[in-house]
Amino acid sequence: MEVFFVELLKRNIHMDRVRIQAVTQFTLEDDVNIPENKPDVAALNLEKGELVIDEIKPGTDFVTVRGRLVFVVLYHTMEEGSSLVVLEGRIPFEERINMQGVVPADAVVVDGQVEDISVNMINSRKLGIQSLVTMTARVEELYDEEAPIAVHGEEKVEYRRMPLELAQIAIAKNDIFRLKEEVALPSNYPNIFQILWNNISLGDVEFKVMEEKITISGDIHVFILYEGEGEDHPCRSFETVVPFSGVLECHGCREGMLPDIRYHLGQQELAVRPDFDGEERNVGLELVLDIAIRIYQEEKLEIISDLYGVSKEVSTVSHKAELRRLLAKVTGKTKVTDHVRVTGGTVLQLLHSEGSVSLEQRSTVDNGILLQGALQVKILYITGEDEAPYGSTQAFLPYQYTLEVPDIAPEDMGEVRAEVEQLQVTMLDGEEMDVKAVLSFSTVVFKSISVDLISGINVSELDTGKMSSLPGMVVYMVKDGDNLWNIGKRYYVPVNALRDLNGLESDELKTGQKLLIVKGS
Repeated sequence: MEVFFVELLKRNIHMDRVRIQAVTQFTLEDDVNIPENKPDVAALNLEKGELVIDEIKPGTDFVTVRGRLVFVVLYHTMEEGSSLVVLEGRIPFEERINMQGVVPADAVVVDGQVEDISVNMINSRKLGIQSLVTMTARVEELYDEEAPIAVHGEEKVEYRRMPLELAQIAIAKNDIFRLKEEVALPSNYPNIFQILWNNISLGDVEFKVMEEKITISGDIHVFILYEGEGEDHPCRSFETVVPFSGVLECHGCREGMLPDIRYHLGQQELAVRPDFDGEERNVGLELVLDIAIRIYQEEKLEIISDLYGVSKEVSTVSHKAELRRLLAKVTGKTKVTDHVRVTGGTVLQLLHSEGSVSLEQRSTVDNGILLQGALQVKILYITGEDEAPYGSTQAFLPYQYTLEVPDIAPEDMGEVRAEVEQLQVTMLDGEEMDVKAVLSFSTVVFKSISVDLISGINVSELDTGKMSSLPGMVVYMVKDGDNLWNIGKRYYVPVNALRDLNGLESDELKTGQKLLIVKGS
């Protein structure tokens, strides 16, 4: 039996994908007793919660997640010697997420988000905590597709190429970045007796890919509410912005690569430290950023999209593959403004405001992603009333914004990151405040490319009956949809031969055009 040698030369295309993903939403709630060493609750002021995941255990078609909701509550008391009091606690949970296709050996990643937390006063010694939590579980994987880029062999084979613009995954890893900073109080502020409340957030965080490293820069927004030293323990608030920068080592990084890097502010430690004179005037920050690094290499590649034999019968084996190219890396900003009215009291002085943005709906529209959600604003203020010197209010301000992404399709949707870039709250009068905010959004969108990749070639002798039915010479009338490739493939004639024989200067054909075809030319 005669063996015909024709070989496809292939190149690996490195890809990543989310193989399985599941989203669940549930409520955590509990009644919490005030510890004996804490005074009675007169009024609630602020609350916050963070979800901590301790264990992820995949099974067959499900994953079990164990963790805890860590909450902090700031409340006002009427007991002598205290005014504002901090209560900390936790609510443990165990949640089962259905994930069709997951197996115990899979590495499952789970992200948890506290969508909303509310605290109600049951009585002066008991609080009701309720929180809405969203968890997203996914199985990510790296894989290779083999793309044919050339044909090598003894037999004459006609082939054509198809250009592709691809975004290959070059680096996929998780890392952490530690931040250590120290902030000093201004000279006109009293020494710190104890910190009552703090809010730490990051802004303008930027990652840049360099040679063998990634640079990171941004701002740390710091707010502390504290009791000062002295007989009356005056309550003071202090806000500042601390710039930071640093470097992450990243083997294989090169300038020009495309970063898609996500970060989460994880562990936070805030401690009062003495200054050079031994006075409690410095605040030490130790922060940990959990960073998911995905870096892509954009590349132009030509693959063998089809082939046929001239002297032998050549057939192909192919499979459907989903490749992708970068569609857009975009950012956008929108303003949110509104008035917030306080009921049941008068505002004497604003102490603190903080905001968080929710992204409730995403949908593709013409050349963009329509984003809808709300800005949640919490405001702490002084009332000037002896019985209730501190008050708080919150408001949900809706927004709608279209992030421009030319040529986007519904299947191209990328993850959108939403942040509060600026928030300013000012008093209009004793009952009304003006809220102005700037929200920023960013995303990296990839266009899916569905292609048939040739994975194998079969070569055999030409069917004599089939060849004898083809005329040795024919004048062919071009039909609608014809091109030199499919005509040559039908008659086992090289494309160059058709072009030369008919004196064609290009591959463009017109319906009704006559072509001379000679077998074996």
